[in-house]
Amino acid sequence: MVLQVKHLVSFIMVILCWVPLSRLDAQQLSDTLEGLQGEAFFEEARKLRRDNPEEALVLLQEKHEELLKKGDTVNAVKALLEMPYINGQHVDYTKSYDTLWYALFLADSVDDDALKASVYNGLGRLYSFFKRKDEALEYLQTSLEINRKLIDRGKLQKADLVENYYLISATHRILNQHHLARVYLDSCFVNYAPIDGQLPMAYLHFEQAFQLYLDNKNEEALLLLGEVESWFLKNGPSFLVLVYSDMGDVYANMSNYKQSEVYYKKALAISEEYNSHVDFSSLVYEKLADLYESLGAYENAYKNQKKAKAIDAQFFDSRTAINQSLLEIKDEFRVEKEKQERLVRKQRLEKLEQADKISMLQRIILLGSLVFMAILGLIYFRSIRTRHLTEKQMLRRNKQLEIKKGKELLDLKNKELAVSALQMVEKDEFLKEIAERLKEAEGISDKPEVKQVLKSISHNRSDNWEEFRLRFTAVNEDFYNKITTMYPKLSQADQKLCALIKLNFSSKEIARLLGISVESVHTTRYRLRKKMKLERSVNLEEYISSL
Repeated sequence: MVLQVKHLVSFIMVILCWVPLSRLDAQQLSDTLEGLQGEAFFEEARKLRRDNPEEALVLLQEKHEELLKKGDTVNAVKALLEMPYINGQHVDYTKSYDTLWYALFLADSVDDDALKASVYNGLGRLYSFFKRKDEALEYLQTSLEINRKLIDRGKLQKADLVENYYLISATHRILNQHHLARVYLDSCFVNYAPIDGQLPMAYLHFEQAFQLYLDNKNEEALLLLGEVESWFLKNGPSFLVLVYSDMGDVYANMSNYKQSEVYYKKALAISEEYNSHVDFSSLVYEKLADLYESLGAYENAYKNQKKAKAIDAQFFDSRTAINQSLLEIKDEFRVEKEKQERLVRKQRLEKLEQADKISMLQRIILLGSLVFMAILGLIYFRSIRTRHLTEKQMLRRNKQLEIKKGKELLDLKNKELAVSALQMVEKDEFLKEIAERLKEAEGISDKPEVKQVLKSISHNRSDNWEEFRLRFTAVNEDFYNKITTMYPKLSQADQKLCALIKLNFSSKEIARLLGISVESVHTTRYRLRKKMKLERSVNLEEYISSL
């Protein structure tokens, strides 16, 4: 846990500022700053804070107060945003918190979304230092959402989100959530573009090298860290504390302990030379102690472990004056916002009370009128409702009678159809018997007159069935339309069988009507079920009757 906190502190101190620092004379820069305005002032202030951070802090505070007096709140907030880096170098995170909350209060007062996004980034990183994971990610995500809305309004480009993704990725890395760190790092590369104020690619490559190290791609990680080293030598040598520390880790992972020792010592030398990442140096000392212990150099291991503990006690012990005030994070902005909201609620309440007093007389005057009108309205409503219910009941009763009559008429016609079908069968049987006797009679079956009669009997039977189909279709038009629509592949014989089932004929009666055996009827019914794709549990008669 302590190692992760120390690692995070170092990242916070570096991430807070990307602008490269040149080794100019501090007093010369201080004199130069006096006459500068706007972005030029901030550019020079960032250079001064490396060589003379105390002087830079004083000048930034003076510039902040000057800008506030002029009413330039936006640039006053920008001056505040330069201070947390210097306070972090002094391991004075209490002032960093106070400064950021105050900056957020001012940014909120001028409703500048871009400034608020920057402040939320700083707060997110500082909250993550104390393992306030939920609050840290909440503020970082808030900054990201603000910038996304600015993109939607055309005030930013997608490339401006690279900083947000990078900070979230670095936070997830320190919290050992390496998968999420990789996801947000990928978003950095996807949205990257060389725009003004863009995060230098070296920072992304540094994070990418760490991911390669996690994947045991040591050679690739060293190659990328070598490129990163060259860039930071020219533009930000204090960051090499982290670069060399990671290179030492990669060599240790390759079991090249000699090179690992070299780079750990180089990291400590850079920290001492630039007086930066002092708190992170305890982590490097612990890595050296572990390295010496694995090599059997216990005396060196003890010395480095002792140095690490001394730095821990100085920067991370909660009993120190530095950290005592950080046990509870200050939310001055939130407190101030709550005060403002309470004041607004109080003012609204007073206005409502005054409005109530003014409207009380009007309410009393209107009350009698409203009661009288309500009584009249109730009487009128009841009369209308009674008439409506009566009409509705009559319509429902008439509709039920019509449905009942229609059903009775349909049943009657279907009964007539059934009787007609039976009479047709009897007629067909009679004609069939005549035809068979004529065929059996000797000497007359070949006569033209007899043949004509036999042909007429056969044609008459077909006409009977066609007449039956037309009458059934006319009476049961809805049923016939449903059958042909739902099952267009049914043959004429299948439709005939459906009609007979609809008329509640039994299998025996259907066999008689169709002139086939009962077994053939069962077979035909089975084929009909298959064509209709009915489950075994579905009753064919009930299903057809329901159509």
